[in-house]
Amino acid sequence: MPVRTADGCGHHTGEGSKSPRLQVPGWGTRMPVPALQFPEASPVGLDVSGLPGDVLWCRWHYAWLFSSAFLPHVHIHLLVRVLLGQDSLEQSLLPLRPRGLPAHADGRQQILSIDGLRNPRKRNAHVPLWNYTILRTQIFIVYFIAGIKKLDADWVEGYSMKYLAHHWLFDPFKVILPVDMVSVMVIHGGGLILDLTAGYLLFFDATRPLAFFFVSYFHCMNSQLFSIGMFSYTMLATSPLFCYPDWPRRFFGRFPWFLKPILPLSSPPPQPSSSCVYPIAPSVPGERQETSEPPKAPKLRLKHKLGAIFTIVYIAEQLFLPYSHFITQGYNNWTNGLYGYSWDMMVHSRSHQHVKITYKDGVTGEVGYLNPGVFTQSKRWKDHGDMLKQYATCLSRNLLSYNITDPEIYFDIWVSINDRFQQRIFDPRVDIVKADWSPFRPNPWLMPLLVDLSPWRTKFEEIEDTLDNQTEVVFIADFPGLHLENFVSEDLGNTSIQVLQGLLNVEIVDEKKNYSLHPGEKMQLPAGAYHKVHTVSDDPSCYMYIYVNTTEAELQKNFTKLSELQEKVRNGTETEPLPPELQPLVTGLDPNGSEPDVIDPVVQLFLKRQRRMQEVKKRREASVVERFHRFAVKKYYMIRRGFLMTAIAVRNLAVGLPPLEQLTREVAYANMKEPEAEANQDERLKDEVGHGEL
Repeated sequence: MPVRTADGCGHHTGEGSKSPRLQVPGWGTRMPVPALQFPEASPVGLDVSGLPGDVLWCRWHYAWLFSSAFLPHVHIHLLVRVLLGQDSLEQSLLPLRPRGLPAHADGRQQILSIDGLRNPRKRNAHVPLWNYTILRTQIFIVYFIAGIKKLDADWVEGYSMKYLAHHWLFDPFKVILPVDMVSVMVIHGGGLILDLTAGYLLFFDATRPLAFFFVSYFHCMNSQLFSIGMFSYTMLATSPLFCYPDWPRRFFGRFPWFLKPILPLSSPPPQPSSSCVYPIAPSVPGERQETSEPPKAPKLRLKHKLGAIFTIVYIAEQLFLPYSHFITQGYNNWTNGLYGYSWDMMVHSRSHQHVKITYKDGVTGEVGYLNPGVFTQSKRWKDHGDMLKQYATCLSRNLLSYNITDPEIYFDIWVSINDRFQQRIFDPRVDIVKADWSPFRPNPWLMPLLVDLSPWRTKFEEIEDTLDNQTEVVFIADFPGLHLENFVSEDLGNTSIQVLQGLLNVEIVDEKKNYSLHPGEKMQLPAGAYHKVHTVSDDPSCYMYIYVNTTEAELQKNFTKLSELQEKVRNGTETEPLPPELQPLVTGLDPNGSEPDVIDPVVQLFLKRQRRMQEVKKRREASVVERFHRFAVKKYYMIRRGFLMTAIAVRNLAVGLPPLEQLTREVAYANMKEPEAEANQDERLKDEVGHGEL
């Protein structure tokens, strides 16, 4: 960031100004559970919450209301919707669809359902084709609609997932292509083509093996690139739905005969089912038919007609919902639609530069600032108006406990979407607590996305190419009549502002001076002081901060000298004895991996960085067995956390909240990480100066 605020976290807290900062115990830290009411749900816990119906309900046609994960999904959606998205929606829809039939008529449960265990005839019976039709269509929609959404200009031009090209998964492609081409051709171009064609390739016999390879490769990569829970594994498991229904029988039929008693699906061929429709072959008793007649159409029963109607209505509804944004206009922000329900996966990437939350006492007029994210573990409220409205309501209720009457809450949130300018997403002059919001009307306090400035992204790349490795730049756009207040950290000793478009008035708060800037002009900003940037032109202004972290640059020079000195000592070319404060360069780290008693803080940082580099190198050079073990342990603790957090949530809903100390201990136990991860918690990379090369 070019401008660090007084709290050192990139957020304006109001320190150094006349307005006080509210001092609340624990504020500014992440609470163990949102508002200490509902522990965070997970895809695993969400699915588990629907399992009792899968096991217990067997004979009733309406058991799907209890057995699928749909109702738990809706319930958790209403409680903590910020935790859910496309992945959880898909996992909730998959178990919902076939539940209108008895459990034995479900293609996935005809063998394992309680009905099937009690009645072998039901266990070994045909499944209505409309069950497969709905399942296959739903999977097709996931791919195809996602592909249509990726026809967005930002995706086609390679701005959406630009950063992914640096991931190690794409190293094989970087052998023959530069990084920029990997991003445009492999990530964006390949993702677009795969989503548009995967459903068709899976449907046809000739292309299905090829589709299995690319789809499996795609989802395995996604499981490593993104934290999307079980979605990748769910999609992998649904791919065989496009095969012929009898593929499990043919697969297990290839095993030796002595294994068949212990293998599933080794029973005789399936029997006809009353839920299915069969053509009636014509027959004439006592006469030989010389010409073949077409089979007669069977007589359809009411449930067959209802099944056909349900199939058509459901598919039409699933095709319509991703484009129903003109109805739910209140959920439209810079991207259309309710979050997680439009299948626009990974089309938009965001970065947040500056977040300020201001409160005002409605009676006394006292103004203060809150740490962003207090009382919540989610970050999605920064981008969605409906979530921001809920968050503001939560804050206003909690502020009442701290003698703040009728509080007003204002948010100043700066966001860049797909490498555009950093700009405000919501009007900072509106009290969100009292602001009007409706699911069916456009959000009146949403600031428009400055799409007319999108061509500037090409200019951004040209400007960044002219800068050296130690110089950073951030591009800002603001609306007429508004201003940005910021604090330049003392570490940023060389910070300047330059106008790209529009007119600016830069106010140095301590000096009480104003400076007017026109396009192309720039000025130096004092370190350790506040300044305000006012947009005084009739059109939006565009400007950029250019800065150098002089403290980090000096440290990098010292690190280079220490590295050269250490190399000379090791190869014997250094003849002068080292002073005591540099002796750790020779002794290195002790067997436990901790630094020795180091006096010089620069040497201590240097040794810590060296240890981090060694750890990264060790992880990158790990064997396949070690990588698999690390992966398995990580997934174990993730699934473990899902089960435990779900159990805590169900217990809290059933019997109420326990004492705060007990709840904190339970959540800490559920969040326990693997030993290696816990050992690295004390010294995080992001807290260490000079870690950019990692």
